[in-house]
Amino acid sequence: MKWQTLSKAEDLNQLIDRSRVIPCLIFKHSTRCPISSIAKHRLEADWDFSDDELEPYFLDLIAYRHLSHEIAETFSVHHESPQVLLIRDGLCTYDNSHLDINLTELRECYSDTF
Repeated sequence: MKWQTLSKAEDLNQLIDRSRVIPCLIFKHSTRCPISSIAKHRLEADWDFSDDELEPYFLDLIAYRHLSHEIAETFSVHHESPQVLLIRDGLCTYDNSHLDINLTELRECYSDTF
């Protein structure tokens, strides 16, 4: 799993453009939250997407809180932490949070969009 970092608005704009070519996953992570660390570890341990199926992006929402709020606004989702958003064609097609983040459900949603 090769995380790409989100840290500024330009990164988000590039992700939106990129999602028109390949679906992108945003993982909003709180470095102060043990549940967020568990969710991140589970994603990394179970990750079975190839590099050309889904691109994972990582946001440290403590360091980049403004970008976390911009993501919530851009995709019309309620801000959560931790949270994953599946972005395809510039739209959020799936989001989940806390310990409901799991690769099985993400895989099902990913498959449903194709």
